[in-house]
Amino acid sequence: MEAITPRDREILRNLAKEQLEAAHSPKNAAILKKWQAQAEGRRESPTVRLLFSNFTHEVITPRMRCSGESARELEAALLSTMTGRTLFDDDTPISPTFDIRWDTWVKPFGLEPHLTRPQMENPQGYHIDPVIESLEGEIDRLRGGSFGVDREKTRARAALAQDTFGDILPVRMVMDSLTGPMTSPMVFLMGMENYYCSLYDCPDQVHEAMDMACTMYENFYDFLEREGLLLPTNGISPICQESFAFTDELPTENVTKTTQCWGFLESQETTAVSPETFGEFVFPYQDRLAKRFGLLSYGCCERVDAIWPEYLSKWKNLRKLSVSPFNNEAQVGEYLRGSRVVFYSKPRAEYVTNRGPLEEDAIRAYFKGVAEHASGCLLEVAQREVGTIYGEYHRGRRYVQLARETLETYWKP
Repeated sequence: MEAITPRDREILRNLAKEQLEAAHSPKNAAILKKWQAQAEGRRESPTVRLLFSNFTHEVITPRMRCSGESARELEAALLSTMTGRTLFDDDTPISPTFDIRWDTWVKPFGLEPHLTRPQMENPQGYHIDPVIESLEGEIDRLRGGSFGVDREKTRARAALAQDTFGDILPVRMVMDSLTGPMTSPMVFLMGMENYYCSLYDCPDQVHEAMDMACTMYENFYDFLEREGLLLPTNGISPICQESFAFTDELPTENVTKTTQCWGFLESQETTAVSPETFGEFVFPYQDRLAKRFGLLSYGCCERVDAIWPEYLSKWKNLRKLSVSPFNNEAQVGEYLRGSRVVFYSKPRAEYVTNRGPLEEDAIRAYFKGVAEHASGCLLEVAQREVGTIYGEYHRGRRYVQLARETLETYWKP
């Protein structure tokens, strides 16, 4: 990695000081109390965040000042940690550490997908160019998945951060939740139409591919255990879908088994199949992986209401359930009410992305519905799938304020 220039070093150290100050502020202490209540299964106050991963070009890139490539990488990480709080005044918890993850990877299949993206700034969409047309005749092309870790790259980044601002913001190794996506890698290789046709045309090959992917993840988990790469997934550490790992059920140190960690599973690609088809082609393989986790977070944008009774409800370690707008939210609330499973609400995005002024009455009415559906549940609200706020930071801040005020009025523990 290239050396950090004196100018870039000063910029990074000032950002580190800002994060440390925020981490020790009364505001952060109050936010941590909300997350700790959720961790202990106490229904006290919902957390509300506006997630910006789809519009970093509006909230991160314009504020970057460093010139060196390595410095800009560190700067982007520091700014990202603080953006929810500094720009939107949301409930993002801030750690008094600079967090780095092991550079690990796992590829369930031996092929790489081919995607075509539009020629535009910050493209969100893409087209899958199938590299496999039929599983029946091409199943062998999927073989050869892999996994591993780049220790040298990880240690070099940690050393650079420690040398630059570690006396202010110490470097901490963290781990994301364990993952095991199986249907999405298949769809990225085949396209959705080919995948759905395969469920009917060659079900045996679909099962073989699912088993292939599932076994690769199981071997990867064994590798993490064997190589001593597991870390605690607790407190202000990440779990998939941009949430946090607060819990009182998992260790905070000396983690040696995946059953001591958070895991994450989803299958949004099969949201249009019947529950019975999900139960035949997806659930048995997800169930194998779920048994390797201590706690489980489930779901992305798919419907979970239809597959809850016969499938998702079977997982006793499930603690966070994604509730996208495609669900019958009232029904999911009935399923989760009084339990320790977090109703992880992902509200409709158009209320903040529609052009023109925010329609505040419509936003209040919408979040009144969310509050009523999730009353009696552990509630976490994360506004995802936002592609733009038109560079208007105050727009995001006001949106968070309206959501929080409405939830405080109508959500009941």
